[in-house]
Amino acid sequence: MGIDLKVVNLGNDANKTISEVQSAIAQKSNGLIVVVPDPAVGPQLVQTAKDGKVALLTSDDQICTTGPDPSACGPEALVPRIGFSGAQMGGEVGKRAAEEFKKAGWKPAETRTISAWKQDVTVCSDRVNAAKKAFGGGAGADVKNIDVATDNTATGAQDKIAATVTANPDVKHWIMWGCNDENVQGGVTALENAGFKANDVIGIGLGAYLACKNWSSGKPSGMKAALFINGSDVGALAVQTMYDKLKNGKEFPKEAFAPTKMVDASNWKASGVTCS
Repeated sequence: MGIDLKVVNLGNDANKTISEVQSAIAQKSNGLIVVVPDPAVGPQLVQTAKDGKVALLTSDDQICTTGPDPSACGPEALVPRIGFSGAQMGGEVGKRAAEEFKKAGWKPAETRTISAWKQDVTVCSDRVNAAKKAFGGGAGADVKNIDVATDNTATGAQDKIAATVTANPDVKHWIMWGCNDENVQGGVTALENAGFKANDVIGIGLGAYLACKNWSSGKPSGMKAALFINGSDVGALAVQTMYDKLKNGKEFPKEAFAPTKMVDASNWKASGVTCS
């Protein structure tokens, strides 16, 4: 498309977000597509882009122009976003979890669900709440849920979920979902380390980029399925949207979503999942 695109990995560093945006503006960039590590940087990010007179589009995570919490933000103050529908994704995860639970035939009294996510990230809350609703509306109406606050990393989730499992010694079967693959992978690992067999664990990932590692070994795994969200589709849509704005003056949509697909050990390779 003739675009000079520079990609910067922010990791989980919110401070780096602002410094890299300032650097991009100094280098005369025309537009910025940002995946924020923390939505709290939103107001500062928006002001920096405004001062630099550059177009700003967010990808994946929502940010607000007037405050650190997008969930407490009016629609008019949300920055245009390219990503996935959190409600749709979470709904698919919860629906698959309910199907797996029904197939397993576990007693609700001996089972718990774990919802694991970084609780100040709006898109994560959207996904998890939708998963709970879909699971409860399916086969899992009588299963109690435990919310686990994590930092959205696999190691962080593993530590928190390990403590949760230790605190609930009478639970025989566990079902897990979260904001991303990291949360569920951490939970699967924690349960393996606690001595739970694969047939006593139902993990439904979100992303599939870590879930597929479990399936590539060919061994039974607590990771039963994952919603494949193709980051390439989101990146491509974000670049196209920015191009249309800068080249043709087309206004950003408030939100635009890329498609998703549920995958498991039987079809992840054919679906184009890339393990990371």
